[in-house]
Amino acid sequence: MNTFKKQWTIKLLAGLALISFFSGCATTKVDTVAEKRQVVLKMRNETLARLYKEKPNTKAQIASSPGYAVFSNANVNVILASFGGGYGVVDNQGKKTYMKMGEVGIGIGAGVKDFRIVMVFDTQKALDNFVAHGWVFGAQTDAAAKASDKGAALGAEAVANGITVYQLTETGLALQATIKGTKFWRDDELN
Repeated sequence: MNTFKKQWTIKLLAGLALISFFSGCATTKVDTVAEKRQVVLKMRNETLARLYKEKPNTKAQIASSPGYAVFSNANVNVILASFGGGYGVVDNQGKKTYMKMGEVGIGIGAGVKDFRIVMVFDTQKALDNFVAHGWVFGAQTDAAAKASDKGAALGAEAVANGITVYQLTETGLALQATIKGTKFWRDDELN
């Protein structure tokens, strides 16, 4: 194997290891399905409280929507490749669907970032399609240098296919521009 392939193999394995670590953090300290659900719901509640504080108009937007989703995601960008993974829940007017997510992208950048995604569905059809199929493709450009409440992160809201998406960075150091595909799917263990 040439040096270039060895370097990319090492970077790929390191990225996958970091993703596994970050995406597993929320569920490794609990054993039962009920405890795992509580971890997801706690993350959802904390994320919504932060979103409502930063963008107060989102509370009315979510209340008047058919449903919303909240996800926790860890992302690693290694030179030309980006990998991520996480978990979350879709709330369809009180009916919960627990889901997982994974993403792969190509682009320029470097960094590791822990962030939350809130999706607000404009129509029941958009929500049903998301739960049934879960694919989201897109481009992302961001810069983050944040730890706890120190530092800053630039993230934008986006509207596509009847879904408004808000991104909230928890921690990370990243500068990246990527084109990526994200797959969301039902968590068979928690549903």
